[in-house]
Amino acid sequence: MDIRIHASFLPHDDPDASLAFYRDTLGFEVRDDVGHDGMRWITVGPVGQPGTSIVLQPPVTDPGVTEDERRTIVEMMAKGTYAGILLASRDLDGVFARLRAGDAEIVQAPTEQPYGVRDCAVRDPAGNMVRIQELR
Repeated sequence: MDIRIHASFLPHDDPDASLAFYRDTLGFEVRDDVGHDGMRWITVGPVGQPGTSIVLQPPVTDPGVTEDERRTIVEMMAKGTYAGILLASRDLDGVFARLRAGDAEIVQAPTEQPYGVRDCAVRDPAGNMVRIQELR
């Protein structure tokens, strides 16, 4: 069986700030940028990996979400507990230096974890947790 992760979705509350983080700070390329009814979906991905993308989307576009659920999602995004993604790099220290220079909200500097990985963590402009593991 050949199944791959093609795209993951992360919410944004400021498309321009999210675009700047993923494109300018992380160095991802923009693959699509679509607006509709005052909302914006931006597809980004790592250069040289056209089969893997992240779609940055408005947080509550599903018409089945109640007003209470919308408030909860907005509150969770503000706390940074709503969504996250795990990335990996062979140059964790270089990526971390770029994140720090780009004014990313640092959650954890590169650290050797007791479960066998070395990683760091930041929040993107929408509060999403972005963890980056070192590939060894």
